[in-house]
Amino acid sequence: MKKQIKSNDVMLHTLTRVVTFIILAFSVYLFFAGHNNPGGGFIGGLMTASALLLMYLGFDMKSMKKALPFNYTSMIAVGLLIAIATGVSSMLFGYPFLTQFFEYYQIPILGETELTTALPFDLGVYLVVVAIALTIILTIAEDDA
Repeated sequence: MKKQIKSNDVMLHTLTRVVTFIILAFSVYLFFAGHNNPGGGFIGGLMTASALLLMYLGFDMKSMKKALPFNYTSMIAVGLLIAIATGVSSMLFGYPFLTQFFEYYQIPILGETELTTALPFDLGVYLVVVAIALTIILTIAEDDA
């Protein structure tokens, strides 16, 4: 009878947590910088998907599904609805589809901050990209054939 050896993945788990935090922080930066600089919902979503994929690789699938109980198919639908609603909302005011508006507001801690209608559109793109990337990769990973 073979004795089953349990692996000690303390280094892997620790490094995965640290690197995932760094990647997620960078993806949030890219998401918010995308209106005036390179970045936005698409690249921010890809970075977030890569961070979550790293977590799936470092830990087992069962514990990750318990820790992140998201239905990625529903997330795709929500992201598409947000992106489409952003585009259609400008049409309600007589402007062309996806016309961007922005205004500067004085926010107590942040000071003068630009708020733009591109942010909800980027949020929709972000959700769609994260959900599609993880759905495809996890479907391939779970395939037994």
